[in-house]
This record gives sequence, C-alpha cells and structure tokens, in this order.
Amino acid sequence: MDKDVLIIGGGVIGCSIAYYLAKAGVKSIVLERDRIGAHASSAAAGMLGAQSEMAEPGPLTELCLSSRLMFPRLQEELREVTGLDIELNRAGLLKVAVDEQEAEHLQMRGNWQKSSGQTSYWLSREECLRLEPHLFAQAAGALYLPEDHQVSAPRLTRAFALAAKKLGATLIEGCQVVDVKQRNGRISEVVTTQGKWSPEYVVLAAGAWSQWIAQWMQLELPVFPIKGESLSILLQQPLIGRTIFTSSVYLVPKADGQVIVGATEKPHQMGPGVDAKAVQTLLEAAIRTVPGLAEGRINRIWSSVRPGSQDGNPYLGRCSAISNLLVASGHQRNGILLSPITGSLICRLVLGEEPAVLQPFQPDRIFSGSEVKGGEEM
Repeated sequence: MDKDVLIIGGGVIGCSIAYYLAKAGVKSIVLERDRIGAHASSAAAGMLGAQSEMAEPGPLTELCLSSRLMFPRLQEELREVTGLDIELNRAGLLKVAVDEQEAEHLQMRGNWQKSSGQTSYWLSREECLRLEPHLFAQAAGALYLPEDHQVSAPRLTRAFALAAKKLGATLIEGCQVVDVKQRNGRISEVVTTQGKWSPEYVVLAAGAWSQWIAQWMQLELPVFPIKGESLSILLQQPLIGRTIFTSSVYLVPKADGQVIVGATEKPHQMGPGVDAKAVQTLLEAAIRTVPGLAEGRINRIWSSVRPGSQDGNPYLGRCSAISNLLVASGHQRNGILLSPITGSLICRLVLGEEPAVLQPFQPDRIFSGSEVKGGEEM
C-alpha cells in the first residue's frame, strides 16, 4: 500500500502499531533511541487486568476489555509468524480483600462487572484457600476474575517487533529524534541522529518520553513519568497458580518459576535505581500475602518509567494542530494490556478510518484552547 509511517518509540505500543500496519501492507519505520523494548515494556509484569485495574464502568474499561479479548488470537498469530510464545497464562486473577471493608468494596465491584456482562465470582476465605492454599489465612475473601490473564511482557514486545520486521517493517535502534520540521500544518521532516525522514504519517509512541518529543513539534503533550519499582522472587516449587492482587501488592507467577512482585508508583520521578525502602515495602507486602515467599530467593530488582496522563486515559488519535501526526501514549500501567487494540486502531487511522471508540481518548481533549501550539513554518 502506498503509505509510509514513521513511528517514534520502540516499546510495546510502537511495535504493536508497526505489526498491525505491516499486516495491512503499510510500510513503517520504528525509531528507538535505545533498544527495542528497553524500558517499561520489558519491565512490566504482563497483567491483562481489564477488570482488576478498572474501578468503574466507562470508555477506558470498555477499551481494556476489548483489547483483552484480542490476546488468544494474537498469541497464535505471533507464534505462527515468529515462533515466539508470549506465554499467555489463562489461570485468572484473585483480587484479595485484607479486611471486611475491602471485601464489601470488591463485592460491589463484582456486582457491576456482572451486570455489564463480565465474568467474576466472589470467593469466601475458605474458597480462596482451596484455590490458593498458600494465601494468608486471614484473607477476607476475594474477587476471582478468570479472564484477567497475563503474558510475558518482554516476549510480547519481542514478538511484536520480530513479526513486524518479518512482515516488512524497519526497526532502527540507537536513533534519537533531534528536530521536527513543519510546513503548512504538517510534519515535513523528522531529523534524527541517524538521518532524516519525510513520512506521510508520524506516530508519537515514545511512552514517558513523549512529552519531550512533542516539544520538538511545538506541542504541549501532558504525559508525565511515573516511576515504578519491582522485584522478582525465585522459588524451588510453585506456591501460587494465578496472579494475586491486593491493595498493596501484586504477585504474578511466571513460567520460569519466578514471581514478579510489584510495584511502587512515584509520579513525576524517573531517576535510575531502586530505593531500599521500596524493596522493603514490596517484600513485606508480598510475604504478608503469601508467607511462603519468605523461603524464596530475590532474583532481580529493577525500576522503569510508565507514561502517565492528566485524566488517567491514554492519548490515542489524530492531533488537529498537525494533520499528519498520530498520538499513542499515556497508557500508564495498562500498556501491555492495551497494546493490541492500540496498534489496530492507529492502523485504522492510517488507512483513513475514524473509529468511534477513539473519541474519548482524542489528544484534542488536552490540545485545546491555549494549549494548542502549532509548529513554526519551515
């Protein structure tokens, strides 16, 4: 197809967009300043928490549910093209209450989820312990969400990237944007450390760094960094069969025997390293939840930076100030979950469609009035 797209950002969102464009026969180039998937995409726990993460009905909940539905087929597609297994684990998730107040709140959440057609079950303390015998004995019950699956985030990102490449996309690592030139309300040239491009469309998918890339376009994009710290515990024998989620910690069992423990959330921070206090807090919460984890070995400690947004919704769609700019950023802690539907929807925009589902996520809900800054004519 006679279109070309330049994607700025080689995380799971950028690679998903490249994959769906390649499937549609559209050529794309992905520019990544570091390595593909080097940041939040590879650091994520991989939860597909469409129900566990969403506290109320709304457009974001619907978007998350729609994206979650795409994963079984996506797993087969990516395996067929690349041979990689994204390790889709369908054991579900337990959203555990630590006291009666939390139990009441979670039961209310389960009720509205059921009323909107989602699958959820309230489990008593005894039922929780039958399902997960190593859970702490004082649990006040749990919301069992059998369709909140999980994947390997690093494998998903690699699979998107490799599949896109095999289908014709170009991925360039170590390539940093240093200038963006505009003419007649369009991006006319993107200048990087490895050359210049003049694409038909530019997609801004640079995660927590999108705000600074947008400044090259004379735009104010309210994406801000949220630092998250996590660790993993390696066990001799599995202790939990599914994701355990409480108000203070989540525990995600992986195929290699590790349990990912996460995560802190520190808005407007993005420095390297992990605070000792964060490790202590996560470990204490993990061991309170599943006491047997105290017998495991800390395998790894890491931090990453997620892209936050002003209202909690991602920025997805066209930018009216620049006619050939598409934005896909601000996914917060749902980047893995929302990656397939984001890739599919941005592809549809490139193909000339205007999906109605994107209306609540339009960048123009932020780029309005005094916040719209058109680029200088070059």
